[in-house]
Amino acid sequence: MPASEGLSIGALARRTGLAVSAIRYYETQGLIAPWRNPGGQRRYQRADLRRLSFVMIAQQLGLTLPEIRDVLAGLPGNRTPTRADWTRISTRLRDRLNQRIATLERLRDNLDGCIGCGCLSLPNCSLYNPEDRAASKGPGPRLVLDETGGL
Repeated sequence: MPASEGLSIGALARRTGLAVSAIRYYETQGLIAPWRNPGGQRRYQRADLRRLSFVMIAQQLGLTLPEIRDVLAGLPGNRTPTRADWTRISTRLRDRLNQRIATLERLRDNLDGCIGCGCLSLPNCSLYNPEDRAASKGPGPRLVLDETGGL
């Protein structure tokens, strides 16, 4: 199929591994923008393969669809994104990814002893959270969620 004809939704689904319904949903969310051929069928740019791949990866990183839409808005709509385009996007996401990695590392390192919930139910809570100091930092597992990882 010539590039000018674009990809059908079925071809896009096969190439990305997404269900057709998911592709249509991402379209309604403004993540991709197909056009209609003379027969009224949706057609997608080859660049939409990369956009949808990015959507799947970004969701694994914990980004919401509005956040993903915001990031994708920085890509050119009239051409395939270049390496520089993707580098600009990855730089934007690097801090968020590093924060998520740090949180996961704290969770991994504390999971078998204390998740930092401030419950004071474990004998070692007096070491990790004396006098429930974590409560002053807010609700939930503060020792894991806080960037410092401690009190």
